[in-house]
Amino acid sequence: MCGAPSFRLEVPPWGPQRKGPDVGACALGNSRVCPRLVKLRGRPRMKQPPAQVEPRPAWPGPQRRDKGLRGPGSGQRDRPSGLRSGEPGRAVGPVGARPLVVSSASEAEVPVYRPVGTSPRSWKRTMEVRGSFWILLVLLLRPEPGTASLPLLTDSLIQALAALEEKAPVPEAGGSASVQPLWGNPQDPIHVFLLDRKSRADTKLEGAELNPELRTLISEVAHHSVHGQQELGVVLAPDGSTVAVEPLLAGLVAGKQGRRAVPLPWDTWDSRDTTFPVAEDTHSSLLNASARPPSSLDSLLGVTLARNLGLAFLQGPQNRSRPGLGSDGCWDQLSAPRNFTLLDPEASPLTVAFLNGALDGLILGDYLNRTSEPQPALSHLLSQYYGKGVAGNLALHSSSRRQNAAPLAATPVLAQQVWGALLLLQRLEPEHPQLKGLGQEELLEVAMRAAREFTEFFLGCPAIHPRCRWGAAPYRGKPKPLQLPLANLFVHHTYNPGAPCTGFRHCARDLRSMQLFHQVTRGWDDIGYSFVVGSDGYVYEGRGWHWLGAHTRGHNSRGFGVSIIGDYSHKLPSERALRVLSQDLPRCAVRAGLLRPDYALLGHRQLVPTECPGEALFQQIRSWPHFSETLRR
Repeated sequence: MCGAPSFRLEVPPWGPQRKGPDVGACALGNSRVCPRLVKLRGRPRMKQPPAQVEPRPAWPGPQRRDKGLRGPGSGQRDRPSGLRSGEPGRAVGPVGARPLVVSSASEAEVPVYRPVGTSPRSWKRTMEVRGSFWILLVLLLRPEPGTASLPLLTDSLIQALAALEEKAPVPEAGGSASVQPLWGNPQDPIHVFLLDRKSRADTKLEGAELNPELRTLISEVAHHSVHGQQELGVVLAPDGSTVAVEPLLAGLVAGKQGRRAVPLPWDTWDSRDTTFPVAEDTHSSLLNASARPPSSLDSLLGVTLARNLGLAFLQGPQNRSRPGLGSDGCWDQLSAPRNFTLLDPEASPLTVAFLNGALDGLILGDYLNRTSEPQPALSHLLSQYYGKGVAGNLALHSSSRRQNAAPLAATPVLAQQVWGALLLLQRLEPEHPQLKGLGQEELLEVAMRAAREFTEFFLGCPAIHPRCRWGAAPYRGKPKPLQLPLANLFVHHTYNPGAPCTGFRHCARDLRSMQLFHQVTRGWDDIGYSFVVGSDGYVYEGRGWHWLGAHTRGHNSRGFGVSIIGDYSHKLPSERALRVLSQDLPRCAVRAGLLRPDYALLGHRQLVPTECPGEALFQQIRSWPHFSETLRR
């Protein structure tokens, strides 16, 4: 690299060198044996004969107020390690060392010592090699301007997509051609069959036309995969959710091309007219009494959800350590996220992030299919969807993806599409390791189970941000397990904070504030609530499903304590928060066996002398089906 800094070592031009002081005596503070450095303007200097000082370039890292020569982050003020004060008039150094001077830029000299028995010339070469090594190491680890990796945020994805759209051919401006360099999995047979991928070869747009930062981002997010607990190809959205990019872009391409039913190649199959009876124990309500292999496949459902959902359930029932489907995880940081680690060490590729991306692709692809020309640029559409809602409609926002996807992926329809996707993949890849040797009836059973569990345990459950997402402090002490299932659900309001939180960052800040108050002021082990509900439509994990809380004195072991952020003495929470608390969260807990089907719902004030959960909210919960005047035992 041009302009790399260099260091030069010079032998001070004063008389014969003496043997240096004993280091052990210096360490013990023996002032008679250990000489002393005389400080001048905060820098160690030799009291006698001054040496010629030459400029020294600044350290190629963050500048510090004390500009002495030292490694980054050392926290020292230029005194060499192990040196002590001693007699005046002599520099301190290791046994048998001779003082040298390191050249500096606008700074006074700092004594450096060479062992006795080495010539100044050989010592100089040695120090030059060592100095050059450390300089080279720093420069290699320091990214060049313009090549630093962008944070894995949806904003970065939108930035890359906007840059691609600017370079797209005029007929394709805002079209699917702008997605091609960013969208991975070009050889996937399902994508090739269901989508028109011929335009990829004709499109002259290449990722190489982008700047290095965007090219690096594209290489990081184009493909979704899971390696151990590391999930790749995902970005963090402003609502706190994590989104897989690959299924999202697949849905955008399918929507741009027009959602259509693609005929399936059953003409060479002897079994194309075969029907299969659906047993009662496999939920016959999903399909008709006799199931026929689908004659066509929905291009939008096929590339976003059906294929991966079916393949995931071919591996067996999905592991659910908590209510819901798919494993969630934690980012290394929220301001500039780079690494995403799954909470489940045995997670399948069917993660929460993948399902989020698939649903976003399904919703936005359907929106594009229904929108007349001229259609919005994809970067603009994504900025609205992850911002304030498409066309200002907050109902069409990423935080409402589960509600918006439910009518697009109804269970009977989804079961047929998953079955069709598996049959098609088996036809296109006869040697596929997961499909080889499986009959159509076996694939039908997999498809029905996948569709049922997806709709019940993902679409039917609220999105819950794990503790790491909102920045929870560690639990103090050892948590006590609950004896599940519990029989009660206790409703609270936070009162303070008194204002509803309507965005992820606001809600996360309120959670951290409450946890600090509970742990420091009240001396509790953790935030008291089992869960906290925000007006942004998300549930935030407190002590969770399995650990004893501190929310309803004398009854913490009998029920879950759920609080809505805000003061609801005179007004009601948002409709989204009320729906989550009255329907989504308890229904999901009942299905998972964590809450009894006959659970009782009570307000905090019914068990403890308090105004909680506020008069307005308490009157509202009195009208809910599971409200009870007495505790369920």
